[in-house]
Amino acid sequence: MTDTYVPRLLDQELREVLAAHPAALVVGPRACGKTTTTRRHCRSVLRLDVPAQAAVVRADPDAALRGLEEPVLIDEWQLVPEVLAAVKRAVDDDARPGRFVLTGSSQADLSTSGWPATGRIVRLTMYPLVGRERHGDPSSPSLVDRVLSDGADAFGVPVPDWDLHGYVREALTSGWPRAIQAPGDRARDRWLTGYVDHLVTRDAPSLGVARDPSRMRRYLHVLAANTAGVPTHKRLHDAAAIDRATAASYDDLLDHLMITQRVPAWAGSFVNRAMRLPKRYVIDPGLLVPLLRVDHRRVLRDGELLGRLLDTLVAAQLRAECAISVVGADMFHLRDANGRHEIDLLIEARDGQIIAVEIKATSAPSAADARHLEWLHQRLGSRLTIGLLVHTGPRVFRLTERIVAVPVAGLWSATGVDNGM
Repeated sequence: MTDTYVPRLLDQELREVLAAHPAALVVGPRACGKTTTTRRHCRSVLRLDVPAQAAVVRADPDAALRGLEEPVLIDEWQLVPEVLAAVKRAVDDDARPGRFVLTGSSQADLSTSGWPATGRIVRLTMYPLVGRERHGDPSSPSLVDRVLSDGADAFGVPVPDWDLHGYVREALTSGWPRAIQAPGDRARDRWLTGYVDHLVTRDAPSLGVARDPSRMRRYLHVLAANTAGVPTHKRLHDAAAIDRATAASYDDLLDHLMITQRVPAWAGSFVNRAMRLPKRYVIDPGLLVPLLRVDHRRVLRDGELLGRLLDTLVAAQLRAECAISVVGADMFHLRDANGRHEIDLLIEARDGQIIAVEIKATSAPSAADARHLEWLHQRLGSRLTIGLLVHTGPRVFRLTERIVAVPVAGLWSATGVDNGM
């Protein structure tokens, strides 16, 4: 442990899980910081990516777990999947809280038949670093929970230095800790390029999904070009020059590895004719750097690319907040069949409350920019807790009673709202 550790949203949730449950499984994309964070909560570590330790566990997983000071971190458990059954047996014999933490990429779900620890291991999800971890207070409750409880008062007064240039830099820097720590743009670009290379040449082939890295790289390029969009399946696989079955296998793999996400269309009662295609996202906007070969200047010259980048940045913040929500929340999008009305993101809590989000690359948002949010409010009434018009300007302010303009930085800042219209 070092003094340079950046606290994560997962820290508080993991503490609570270990205080109440015998075991936790932390999944997330490779290199997002799972090991660094979970080691801070454990007293012993089994690193199964170290051949000598893996050999001991493989020889007798039950014996390997005995006598270790708890909590025990079992890192990269999917490399010796037999250890999962040993954890199950240990928990069955002694269900004291705080005994084991397992980490691994979510490819483990694909490569392991069955899930022998169902009901015994609490699964937690970790994402690349987001704004609240980099610039705000990651120990506070989920923004989703605070908005559902406090409405507009949950939003902060952003640091005045934030502007469009700052948001583009934030997005392109990425949320991977090692990329952020790189000494310059060129070093960061090399790291991100290497990340994608590893994904297509090692991660995917190791699962038997992609035998031709060039085809998968083309498909990733197409997905990156369509991030924050609602393309048809045919448009994607035609653009990548692959068949539909191959594209479907790539989609499943990339979602499980948490490199991409398909945000489903919302199925509210009044939108029976709405578009049902999912909205596509790369999990972190920094992936656009190696996949599309873009930089700060190119983004600011291309309005469509700028909009996609900001939407992907905001989605990354809200995805992480949904993951730690106590009330439970899921993310959707909404677009009617004729395309006249569209909600970029829609967060639905388990009790039916809804937060609707529109994202605009403008520093001076107006009521006209919120027309889709107002359309949704007219149909949902009080079920719409709040509509958020997320923008690149400096202030948090109300547009109507239920619609609030919020700077992107307001998603990770301290509380405070200007009630002026």
